[in-house]
Amino acid sequence: MAATALQSNQKEIFGHPAGLFVLFFTEMWERFSYYGMRGILVLYMATSATAIDPGLGWSNKDAIWLYGWYTMLVYVASIPGGWIADKFLGQKKTVMLGGLLLCFGHGILAIPQSWAFFTGLALIILGVGGLKPNISTMVGGLYKEGDIRRDSGFTIFYIGINIGAFLASITVGLVAYYYGWHYGFGLAGIGMFLGQAVFIWGQKFLKGVGEFTGGSQATEEERLAAKRPLTKIEKDRVVVLLISFLIVIVFWGAFEQAGGLMNLYTDAKVDRTTGLSWLEEIPAAVFQSLNAGYIIIFGTLIGGFWIWWKKKGRESSSLFKMAIGTIIMGLGYVFMMFASQEASAETFGKAAMFWIFLAYLFHTIGELCTSPVSLSFITKLAPLKYASIMMGVYFAATGLGNKLAGTIGESSQLESFSGKMIVSKEQILPFLAKDSMEIKNNQNKVVDIYDYAINQDKTFSLKSKVYPENGKVVFKSYETGQDLNPLFEMSQGEGSNTNELLATLTENSVTASNPFHAKLVFEKDKDKAQNLENIGDGKNYGVSFVLEEKQSEQEFSTFMWLTVFTVAFGLLLILFLKKLKKLTHGAEDNEHEMLEAEPYEISDPDINN
Repeated sequence: MAATALQSNQKEIFGHPAGLFVLFFTEMWERFSYYGMRGILVLYMATSATAIDPGLGWSNKDAIWLYGWYTMLVYVASIPGGWIADKFLGQKKTVMLGGLLLCFGHGILAIPQSWAFFTGLALIILGVGGLKPNISTMVGGLYKEGDIRRDSGFTIFYIGINIGAFLASITVGLVAYYYGWHYGFGLAGIGMFLGQAVFIWGQKFLKGVGEFTGGSQATEEERLAAKRPLTKIEKDRVVVLLISFLIVIVFWGAFEQAGGLMNLYTDAKVDRTTGLSWLEEIPAAVFQSLNAGYIIIFGTLIGGFWIWWKKKGRESSSLFKMAIGTIIMGLGYVFMMFASQEASAETFGKAAMFWIFLAYLFHTIGELCTSPVSLSFITKLAPLKYASIMMGVYFAATGLGNKLAGTIGESSQLESFSGKMIVSKEQILPFLAKDSMEIKNNQNKVVDIYDYAINQDKTFSLKSKVYPENGKVVFKSYETGQDLNPLFEMSQGEGSNTNELLATLTENSVTASNPFHAKLVFEKDKDKAQNLENIGDGKNYGVSFVLEEKQSEQEFSTFMWLTVFTVAFGLLLILFLKKLKKLTHGAEDNEHEMLEAEPYEISDPDINN
């Protein structure tokens, strides 16, 4: 548990405690590091291991799988992080410890070694677990009970989060695109170092906030609150919080497709060309900045709207805002359905960028109605003795939502059919065209050359028509109609999916006149490609592909069900709103404008009940 007793003459900036802006900039730089790294994480894992700046060479499905586990563990770690703060260190010291772990984690992630990749992820998980729940609880500790500024204070804090995310998504994405993945990871680490420096510098504005109640700065009231059992009112409020955490899981399960499914979809199926000479194509990771940019633009407007709405005497409880936010966010996937239809309207087609802009706009408005309100709601209802751990449970629910998002995104990606190239380089060259590409020369410098990809052990692809004929699968070049079957053979024996492919084509009444399509990706074995003595030998190439029509169908179905479920869930929550509000025992009924700052406790129920 942590002390939150502020001095009545504390310094204010723009009508809020000065400490809010210390936490604002600390969290801004921490989120710069987190979202910068997150924006390129899936793309890095899914990039070919033989690219000029190699990734891990994982499949989209495997990359989303790890992304889901990673983002879940990042937030689940908030439970032990909150428990450590409540029982041993206090919020302030736990935030300090978490920040140090994050500095080390991001720094190690910049090292281009497989051991550094997983070690860095582990340290980031531990660091976020220590910092995230406790810095949010400290924001609540800046305001006394009933202070109407608290929701807007959390919105300002939330804007700080998204300034960091906005800057990171653009700068880290561009640095990774032009200079390499690990330079991007390193830039994220620099952001975390700046955040830690701000927090250390701003300690003078956080006196009495986030202190360990077992320490010397704890008040007698706080010591008593730590020992007494929960009252009936406190227990009811905890029940409401636990129900609100279910909302959190559903919300983030849908919203967090941004870093996984939507990131990959933007990379593969959105037309990102600009027509500009200095930036011909926008890197997919840069689109992660849209959400943060919208929050910076609309954050105070949405926060101000809800204050105005409440003053008009209309329904504006936290639960109502969260329900409305979930519905609005879900409607954003309607635009992704339109994008999917546009991309699949023509063979190997792509969707316009504006669908992504619209989807992220609705996602952002929904987030602004839900996420900062959720943080504020916890500080209103959580018992003092369980302040940090309840915030930790909230972030753990966020983590479960992220894992749900990973599972949904993973299910949207079909398993690739696979095989191997069975012809020599000379036999496949007539099917290829020369293209410009980047390679490293003998001086290890990146240079542009014009050559066949296979001469440099690079990945290349062939667009193909696919249809069954006489019990076999036929592959014909999409552009020329040439027979591609002699170039490769499908995997045989145990685990083979050749029969599955034939069955799928037959079930969908695919014919030569009405074929399915696939992009056959030829990629050299990673270990063989690292042997520079045999570069360009054209050997050891594997082949993988998915059926474009079935993949588009799967993605459309995913976007549709995300829409249906989130909107239905939000409406169901509104239906039971009155019953849930009763269990809060009026925690939000007496909010008003404060004339001066006073000591604040996270929850102050009638201790006689």
